Amino acid sequence: MEILLTRHGQTEWNLLKKVQGKADIELNKTGIQQAKTTRDYLKYERIDLILCSPLKRAIQTAEIINQGRNIRIVIDERVSERDFGEFEGMPNTDFDFNAFWSYEQNLKYDKAENIKDFFRRVYNFLDNIKNEYAGKNILIVAHGGISIPVKCYFEGIPNAETLLPLCLENCEVAKYSYKN
Repeated sequence: MEILLTRHGQTEWNLLKKVQGKADIELNKTGIQQAKTTRDYLKYERIDLILCSPLKRAIQTAEIINQGRNIRIVIDERVSERDFGEFEGMPNTDFDFNAFWSYEQNLKYDKAENIKDFFRRVYNFLDNIKNEYAGKNILIVAHGGISIPVKCYFEGIPNAETLLPLCLENCEVAKYSYKN
């Protein structure tokens, strides 16, 4: 079983370095083009199913990648972006964004999703799809935040002050395999 993971294409908030979290922002022109490039990149990959975040930027990306392929797209809340709570819409320079992504510090917030709770959500999703879709090749279309615990699930959590460097770029593709 193979898992392909891609982050949605660029949005205006990505350009402004604003954290999007649950904000339902659409792709900009660059993001649409990035999704088309990813579609072309993935055209020879066997994909049995697309699992997608319910947020517009991910759905738009999935639909563009799926053009001409007719792969079933399943919307799954569990791959929605991390809830940034009180930081939603803020430039990531207006608060300690590195600490926000520190697994070791595991900071608690008034509204934002705690990193270990976030990892638990994504790990449960990955455990579930391993059983539910055994033998299938899955494309997950999600978010930069989601790409961090997915990488850690397959490769382990590094001993680092922040996990932010693990984040995929817009429309970057990562490939993982479940080992039996």
